Amino acid sequence: MLSIPALCWLCRLPLQIALHGLCSRCLQQIPRLPTLCPCCALLASGTQPCGRCIQHPPPWHTLTCVSDYLPPLSDWVIQLKFSRITALRVMLARLLLLKLLNSRREKRLPRINLVLSVPLHRRRAWQRGYNQAELLAKPLAHWLGCEYREGVRRTRQGLIQHVLSASARKKNLRGAFSLEIPVRGCHILLIDDVVTTGSTVAEISRILLAQGAASVHIGCLCRTL
Repeated sequence: MLSIPALCWLCRLPLQIALHGLCSRCLQQIPRLPTLCPCCALLASGTQPCGRCIQHPPPWHTLTCVSDYLPPLSDWVIQLKFSRITALRVMLARLLLLKLLNSRREKRLPRINLVLSVPLHRRRAWQRGYNQAELLAKPLAHWLGCEYREGVRRTRQGLIQHVLSASARKKNLRGAFSLEIPVRGCHILLIDDVVTTGSTVAEISRILLAQGAASVHIGCLCRTL
């Protein structure tokens, strides 16, 4: 029986390595990031922490993203999240892996011991059928040679974050998460699909650091700039 070759998600031509998901030409079409602050991943004038992070450091150590919330990445995130096209997960996780490895080469990212994902409330996870952040986190943990665990639980559903203002997002998340595993001394990579204001990952990062995590690093597909 002949096998059907995997196709590039953009140009739809056959791929030599199926798991890559994108051909080398289409990989270059991912929007290039401008110079970003290594802490908050917002626009900065250099590679050192920006003035915002110096004055008000975020409750995590670094944030690594693939792109701004722009096509084609934003389209893939929507398809993964709302259209059940879970076959995208390996390709999207690999794009984030490439960025994380670059951060490690630049000595911004330590060797990770534990990968966690931003959880969904059990009702929303049941409605969707999966947690898109978990789909990204599991292959990343395998490639990074570390453990993935479902260590953070969302204790109440709250309102949908993307319809709220920045201040309302913070209030909506207070007391919304609990930690169910020991993390003392761990260098943790926390995965989400999109980071906008950072309220969700900030709330979880505070909990992790309060429980003795050595460092918390955020990885996401899109960072709204």
